[in-house]
Amino acid sequence: MTDLNNAVVLITGASGGFGRQMTRQFLEAGSRVLLTDIDVATLESLVAEMQADSGQILGSVAADLADEAGCRKLYDGVQACGYPPDILINNAGIAVGGRFDHVPSARWEQVMRLNLLAPMRLCYLFLPQMIERGSGHIVNISSLAGWIGTSGIASYCATKFGLRGFSDSLAADYGDIGIRVSTVYPFFSRTPILNSEQFGYETRHEVPDDMVTDPADVVAEIVKGVKKNRRDIFPDKMSRRIHYLKRFLPWSIPLISRRMQERMLQDA
Repeated sequence: MTDLNNAVVLITGASGGFGRQMTRQFLEAGSRVLLTDIDVATLESLVAEMQADSGQILGSVAADLADEAGCRKLYDGVQACGYPPDILINNAGIAVGGRFDHVPSARWEQVMRLNLLAPMRLCYLFLPQMIERGSGHIVNISSLAGWIGTSGIASYCATKFGLRGFSDSLAADYGDIGIRVSTVYPFFSRTPILNSEQFGYETRHEVPDDMVTDPADVVAEIVKGVKKNRRDIFPDKMSRRIHYLKRFLPWSIPLISRRMQERMLQDA
């Protein structure tokens, strides 16, 4: 079990849909938190809101994690606070929609840098302290798109598949020295990523409301999974169902994906 009481938790993408809930729910679990996001004003507003609820926010750092210098800025800022994280949550992420050849290279490369390279860079920076202590917990927020390749989000899927493999390797490398790794695979949730920019579509693809989960419910399952040191966390019904179908009835996945695309167009 991972004891969350008084644990120092570093949350990236803290101002987003999952990030805000993580901040609130880890504080409620007795943790102390360090927060980061790209926008200074939004981050300051979040800190003020959570501090007003008597939360133990140890510090915040505004940084663009899609850039290597931004990852270093976050690391240096955390060191200056004097609270090395017990738990690192790589939550920050973006997406773009559209057939791969329709998406400008600058946009999909940004997705790769933030969603995959940033977690790798941050783990590289913070792991030495965890190794020295002989304890720590890394939580990588992947996606169900890390299990099935889906039409219209090729770069996003690439990052989430990559994060899944990276997490598996970390768990193999560091499990014997007391460092835990959890990978989270949520389905569509009501976060700003649903409003991501799309390219090449005549009609915008929209996720039907009845397919979208509540971030508070998803994060509650994440917190439970971290406490129990779960290696893989499927935090909602749809992610669990599709995961099992992928394992035992893989031929059904293209049919399900096609049906989902049809629903998105119908609801657009």
